[in-house]
Formats: sequence, C-alpha cells, structure tokens
Amino acid sequence: MSDRYDLVVIGAGPGGYVAAIRAAQLGMKVACVEKRATLGGTCLNVGCIPSKALLDSSELYELACHRFSRHGITLDGVGLDLGAMMARKDQVVKELTQGVAGLFRKNKVEPVFGAATITGPNSVKIALNDGGERTIEANALCIATGSSPIELPFLKFDGSTIVDSTGALCFDRVPEHLVVVGGGYIGLELGSVWKRLGSKVTVVEFLPRIVPVVDQELGNQLFKLLQKQGIEFRLDTKVTGAEVKNGRVTLSAESKGGETLALDCDKVLVSVGRKGYLEGLGLEAVGVEHDPKAGKVVVDAHFRTTVPSIYAIGDVIAGPMLAHKAEEEGVAFAELLAGKPGHVNYETIPSVIYTWPEVASVGLTEEQVKERGISYKVGKAPFLANGRAKAMDEKDGIVKVIADAKTDRVLGVHIIGPRASDLIAEAVAVMEFAGSAEDIARICHGHPTLSETLKEAALAVDKRTINC
Repeated sequence: MSDRYDLVVIGAGPGGYVAAIRAAQLGMKVACVEKRATLGGTCLNVGCIPSKALLDSSELYELACHRFSRHGITLDGVGLDLGAMMARKDQVVKELTQGVAGLFRKNKVEPVFGAATITGPNSVKIALNDGGERTIEANALCIATGSSPIELPFLKFDGSTIVDSTGALCFDRVPEHLVVVGGGYIGLELGSVWKRLGSKVTVVEFLPRIVPVVDQELGNQLFKLLQKQGIEFRLDTKVTGAEVKNGRVTLSAESKGGETLALDCDKVLVSVGRKGYLEGLGLEAVGVEHDPKAGKVVVDAHFRTTVPSIYAIGDVIAGPMLAHKAEEEGVAFAELLAGKPGHVNYETIPSVIYTWPEVASVGLTEEQVKERGISYKVGKAPFLANGRAKAMDEKDGIVKVIADAKTDRVLGVHIIGPRASDLIAEAVAVMEFAGSAEDIARICHGHPTLSETLKEAALAVDKRTINC
C-alpha cells in the first residue's frame, strides 16, 4: 500500500481507534500505528475490559458463597477455578480486540504494528514489531498513545510481588494478603475482586478519604460499605518503603499522626494514578510543546498541538483519563479535521467506579457547587425505598440530584447503588440538553425499575417525593 495518508493515528486505544474509524468514514485515507500485538489499547487489553470481566465473575462468586441462600438457592459447596476465571477474562479481551480489527477492515483503516517516532510535521518512522522499519507520510498526525501506571521510586514494580494494575489482573493464585497503595477507583475495583475471591485486602491511602474527586457524601458511603465487605483501610497514611524476601513483602508506612506500621503481605498493588505515555515519540525534536513529567501535550480547542499538522487526544491531554472521554475526543477531532463542527462537552462526561455497589457521577459535586458560590438545592432518594432494588436484594445506596436554586437546572447527579453505571446515562442526557430537576421528575419511568430512584431524587429537590 502507498505510504502517503491523509491521517496517521498513533495508538489504537479507545481514542485512537475511534478517531481512525471516524476519519475513514469521512473519506480520509487512514493508518493507525499500535505497538501492542493487538488493537484496543490499555482499555481493551489490560484495563477497563479485563477488570470488568473479573469484577463480574468475582461478584457472582461472592453471591454464590454468601447471598444465594437469601433467594432460596442452596448449593452443596462452592468452588473457585481461578484458571477458568482468568481464561474467560482473556477470551472476552480476545473477542473485543478482534472486533476492533474487524472494524478496521470494515472501514478500510490500515493497522501498522510497531513503535512510532514522529520525525517531522508530516512523517512517522515505525520500528515494526515483526522487524524492520517503515516510514509513513501524512497530512495530519494524531497522538493517542494513552497512559501508563505511575511507579513510586521506593516501590518499583517487579511483576511478581509489587505490581501495577496489569499485574493485578493476572495473579496465578488468590493472594493471602493484598495491600493496595492508593484509594482511587482502580485500586478499589481490583481490591474488591481479590477480596471477594478470598484475600485479605488492606488499602493504604495518603489522604484522609478515598476517591477524593467523588462527591464527599457518596465517597463516605462507599467507604463504609467497603469496610462492611471486609476491606481494611489505613487513611492519612503514607508508604515509606518495602522489603521483599522469600516471596513476601513487608511494607513500611507512617500515619500523619506519626505512628509507624509494618504490613506483611504477599502482594502489593501500587495504584497511585497514571500519566500520559509519550515515550519514544520524539516530541522535542519536532517542537511539540509538552510536559514530560505529567505526560501531557499542549493542545488548542481543536486538539492541535504547537505543530499545526500534529494533534493529540485522550489521556495525553488535559482532562479526566477516561476511555469514553477519549472516544468523544476521537470523534470530535476527526470531524474537525474534515471541516465539520466536532465538539466535546466536558461538563457532561460521566465517571464510574465499578465496585459494588457502583458509584457514578456527572457534573458538579456538592463541594464544587459551594466553592463556586452557586445557590443550590439537593434532592435525595434511597434505593431502600425502591421496589426493584428490594426485589433484587440490593438496597444500599442513594441517588443525589443537585439543582440550581434559581433556575432548577441540573448541576450534578451522583449515584451510589446497583447498576449506577447504567443509570447515570439518563442524567447525562438531561444535562446535555440543559434540563432541570423538574424535567427528570416529569419523565415517566417504568415500574418497577431502579431508574425510579432518580425520579424520586428529582422530586425531592422540591420536597415532593411520592414513594420515599
């Protein structure tokens, strides 16, 4: 094939592969460079998808062990075949990465497997995975290389006892004691997996609370519910070092009150955040302004870098490191490149924590509303009062709607409860169209459904709930 393209996308994760497909749909000749052997990036290969496969499998195991009897289902012993569980996870990943390959064929996007270096405003040199080099010329280049876990200098990943999130997805046995360093969503999700499967799990967090970006009321509820599930927490505590000996780790830590402690465990998951992946791209040589420490590229409102023909999207630019945020940017970038009015509304990007119960949010937290000095009203409804939640035996959690006191416009919606990840979409849609709490309250929701709790919370904004 010709080595001259309209667009070369570097990275085939959610942002990159979506940008490549949308550009091809708009008539461009597109190549997408990926250094992994499979498409899909971190999300499909070692992130969102395999973690959710394990979360669902481990939740079923938890239900079978502890809650099926409440539904009148009795089992003569429940066994765990971790190998089969991991094989299922790998099969899910395989099917979805192959699906992206099929979409590339369907849309005539050429995948190129290798490590890319930008050698000029319109050229990319690729060290091919199967040997040799290839140079591609293009009218535009798009950096969509995603992110990688942050490594602490005193807790180096060894791939066995001290691991990142990728390592925690493929343990060959259930850890006796897993210590999670960091109380963010990745650590809590993977900690939940291994707790359900039988591990003792301890979370060490430097801050006084977990998931600090979440509305504090919901964060506090999540903390209590995870404690109830048996996860132990050491808040206001910093890790100071680790000693690995005979397959075990002694983790040293110190609380803000000066208390020192030593945690003996067999696995440590370091989950203190991620940074944009820019290694080997050659950005300095071509003059692309970026912050190598944070892994961020400077772009304008149209995703253009300081080199006009080079663009960037996803985890390597400002904003939350979320797959769906990268996807939206991929579409908007491709449409803008084609002269169409592409746009991303960053005020309505939802976030989800896939613990159980789940936590999902969109818009401003109550703390942010207060900081901005906005006069507001809050409506809340518990799942405890919801018929479907009772029927499911899933009564923990609430829905919280925050609305402008003057206009009733929805400023934020925060959900902790069953299937919060699905329920948040209605709130996103309402906010996308600048809707009000009254709009949600007037929508007819099916009965009995979990979504009725959102309706009740919207009614609660004006203190006129019906069912709670």
